[in-house]
Amino acid sequence: MSSTRRPVDHAERMSRALLSLEGLSVGDGFGERFFAARSLVAEVVEARRAPAPPWPYTDDTEMALALVQVLDEHGRVAQDRLAQLFAKRFRDNPYRGYGGGAIEILERIHLGMDWRPVSSQVFNGTGSKGNGAAMRVAPLGAYFADDLRRAAEEARLSAEVTHFHPDGQAGAMAVAVAAGWAAGARGPARELFDVVLEYTPAGATRRGLERAREWPLDTTPTAAAKELGSGSRVLSEDTVPFVIWCAVRHLEHFEDALWATVSGRGDMDTTCAMVGGIVVLATGQGAIPAPWWTAREALQLRAGR
Repeated sequence: MSSTRRPVDHAERMSRALLSLEGLSVGDGFGERFFAARSLVAEVVEARRAPAPPWPYTDDTEMALALVQVLDEHGRVAQDRLAQLFAKRFRDNPYRGYGGGAIEILERIHLGMDWRPVSSQVFNGTGSKGNGAAMRVAPLGAYFADDLRRAAEEARLSAEVTHFHPDGQAGAMAVAVAAGWAAGARGPARELFDVVLEYTPAGATRRGLERAREWPLDTTPTAAAKELGSGSRVLSEDTVPFVIWCAVRHLEHFEDALWATVSGRGDMDTTCAMVGGIVVLATGQGAIPAPWWTAREALQLRAGR
């Protein structure tokens, strides 16, 4: 699709997507640094002592960068181009913490195989139901903030390239809708649960979101993580419900949101990336502490063809 076919308000949409990318990538780098001192997480979180720079980003941001580039080029999810960029960025820098399933998929795409059979054949033919499609998708939700149904469908298409399992796609749909809602006209933060559930198809992730909606916001993130999961199994169902709970709990406070999220342990770079990509759309970039923003590795916004 040529650039002339992009929405007339493409620049405004991209501004939102890039804001979400900033929050996502800062969250990613922030959360990743806590793996280096896992035994000290509780002490560091209680003291709110930010990790020392630099904060390199992981595959979460790397794949989000590819998705943002596709949106900028096409104004929609062009799946073949997205697969190409995922594979190129992986081969250019494979040491970003990609999971085993992602490596298998991206290696095959890079070798010229069609992403459709590759995505559908992993995990004994079920496809992936991991949290990887959800971790990268918040900027897409920001881009389509004016139409949450479209955000959900485009998120599903973006997920399908690597996550053929419906529940892997459901996680991406939930996070995209949350980001879109945070970027647009919205009511009380608790309404986010109902909005997300409206667009999340049946399955394990949806059931987790229903539990998250009932879990009290005045309990600790540690307790919430024990009930909802915080990505230790690297599955959508084990990650997205806790992420949405943290986003609702601290929708107007970027720092508080990330400190709460990292205190849940688990897959900390990924949970913090998701929460950061959502919450920054409500707070604005000014809510990101300047030292955090400068600590994060500079983003490589575009990959070649």
